[in-house]
Amino acid sequence: MTVEPAKTWWTAQEIAHAGLPDMPGTKRGVNDLAKRLNWQLDLAHARRREGRGGGWEYSWMLFPLTARKRILAEARSGNEDPDPRRQRRSREDAWSWFERLPDKIKRRAQNRLAVIETVVALEGHGTTRFLAVEETAKAERIAPRTIWNWLEMIEGVAVCDRLPYLAPRHRARATKPGDRTADAPEFFELLKADFLRLEQPSFSACYRRAADVAKAKGWAIWPERTAQRRMEDRVPRVVQVLARQGVAGLERYYPPQIRDRSSMVAMEGVNADCHKIDVFVAWNADTVKRPQIIAFQDIYSGKILSWRVDWTPNKVAVMAAFGEVVETYGIPERCLFDNGHEFANKWMTGGARTRFRFKIRNDEPLGVLEQLGIKVSWARPGHGQAKPVERAFGDFADDIAKDPRFAGAYVGNRPDAKPENYGSRAIPLVEFLRVVEDRIAHHNARPGRRSHTARGRSFDETFAESLAVAPIRKATEEQRRLWLMGQEVRTLHKSHGRLMLHDNGYWSDWMNGHAGEKIVARFDPEDLHAGVHIYATDGAYLGLADCQQKTGFFDLASAREHHATLARRRREHRKLLEELRPGTAADVAAHLDELPPKEAERVEAKVVRPAFGTRPGKSDPVTPTPSAPSLATAETHQALIAEFKAPRPPESSSSTQDAEDRYARFRRALELEAALEAGDWVGKAEQRWLEGYRVQPEYRSMRKLYEGFGEGIFAG
Repeated sequence: MTVEPAKTWWTAQEIAHAGLPDMPGTKRGVNDLAKRLNWQLDLAHARRREGRGGGWEYSWMLFPLTARKRILAEARSGNEDPDPRRQRRSREDAWSWFERLPDKIKRRAQNRLAVIETVVALEGHGTTRFLAVEETAKAERIAPRTIWNWLEMIEGVAVCDRLPYLAPRHRARATKPGDRTADAPEFFELLKADFLRLEQPSFSACYRRAADVAKAKGWAIWPERTAQRRMEDRVPRVVQVLARQGVAGLERYYPPQIRDRSSMVAMEGVNADCHKIDVFVAWNADTVKRPQIIAFQDIYSGKILSWRVDWTPNKVAVMAAFGEVVETYGIPERCLFDNGHEFANKWMTGGARTRFRFKIRNDEPLGVLEQLGIKVSWARPGHGQAKPVERAFGDFADDIAKDPRFAGAYVGNRPDAKPENYGSRAIPLVEFLRVVEDRIAHHNARPGRRSHTARGRSFDETFAESLAVAPIRKATEEQRRLWLMGQEVRTLHKSHGRLMLHDNGYWSDWMNGHAGEKIVARFDPEDLHAGVHIYATDGAYLGLADCQQKTGFFDLASAREHHATLARRRREHRKLLEELRPGTAADVAAHLDELPPKEAERVEAKVVRPAFGTRPGKSDPVTPTPSAPSLATAETHQALIAEFKAPRPPESSSSTQDAEDRYARFRRALELEAALEAGDWVGKAEQRWLEGYRVQPEYRSMRKLYEGFGEGIFAG
């Protein structure tokens, strides 16, 4: 095995201090030896020194034989070559390192490679390497020694792999895994355990706690900026997010799934949601509230198909908006709903096994969607991007809520974004509905939409073009009853079969044959007097019952794959978090508890504040506080209890006896009031009696007499 020396190039100062045999021991002596032997004329073994100070460097091959033997002997005994220029990395590591370099450094390596290729080309035409280097150096206006150094850097390297080895050497050091934390492992592990937790403590606070424990235990400590930099280097950012923000925070660092609508047609799928409009609306003379709009949108085109406005989102408004969609355009194939109660109501989704609201019963009646054969999909809770209609609501927040006709009624989209004229006006309901209808029509007709399906057209044009060729199912008159009617499950009277619903009675003669049966009543919530349609629990239509008592009043597979990918990534990051955070907050707390208590420094006051007390002979008034009942008070208390427990005497018809009872009750009330005012103890029963007596007309009349005549009212 060939043994390479530990050091190839030597300065005169290094030669003098090395103590090599047959070599001078001073710098001047080495320079004289080099001059006498003409070392500087041997360009292959002598070169100008790069860096500050300049000077010459000489190869060990110029040294006397005894000196060279000493150098080789030291190389055999050494374990590692200290010269970084002899530490050549592998081909894969070199290219991986070169790829991470900035473009400025890469261009310098490319320029060096161009010079080397010029030298190689001259050699190929019969020129010696020495002359090729000299001529190339003159043409490029660089020192020949520089080119010789570059040639040495690529010695033994394949022609196709020379570029990364020619990059500047100050970028050549590779970072070894783990070498940055080797000098303070205990401190860094404690710091990670404190910092990587869901309470999201600041890095400075974690650093101070870890430093306090490390000082007490004698561990090595880094400066705070160094510790923070190494935390960023050693713990990936995504793992930090998982540890400090949980799964919800981690999901924000992954882009949402992109779904293609171009393969769909109009009315193939609709989606719906509710949105609170930031405007005060006067519903009547006494009620001012922000309205909620429920909108149905065609997924393919983005057109708003129908909408309803109410105080709160409810199933009646949802059914009315859905009925308008079906009556106007037809029956959609799919519905994408928000998972709110107003959309998951049993009127709409009864019988659907994928509903996540309300209890699912085997005998519940089928909802409108199930009976019309519409497939229901539910948007993921908390993910607005899952419903395309949310994008339209963003336009509503600007085009509708901030319409100039609503000036003074706009409330702001956040509690801290209220305008200066907040609450100065409320829009009448009729005017509000007129403006909303106008703005939604403009929203659908606005050209220049940049979606994949619109391609510069309006939503109306996109929807109309597709609807003209799309196979649309139209609803029959029997189906029309489904979405115009609410539904309730009731049991008919066991004798005559009459149905009681919302304080109204419904009956027809055919209902006698179904007395005592459980049925489904479908009705118009806005007109309860129009009668109800009766269905069996299996969906069969039975007939109409008249009102007798009018009292009034999509690609599912891709979605599953997307969620499975997110779940897999969460598991991977959780596993990595467990590896990088071996400690817990409990470990940090245990270390903190082991620290000796720190005594607080006593600081003497520099400014004395005078105390202004009471004058001699005066005393502060003492506020009476309730004390334990005395013996006399206890006896009175027991007497009152006995009075309450004693049976009432028979009522007398004598007015004199009634007057005496009246005066006795009032005197008792006065005694209890005086006891409470003095802070004496009064039982709860007496307090309840007094509170009930004070609201009686008798107490008020006796109080007026007492305030006018005092104790004289008891003299008679």
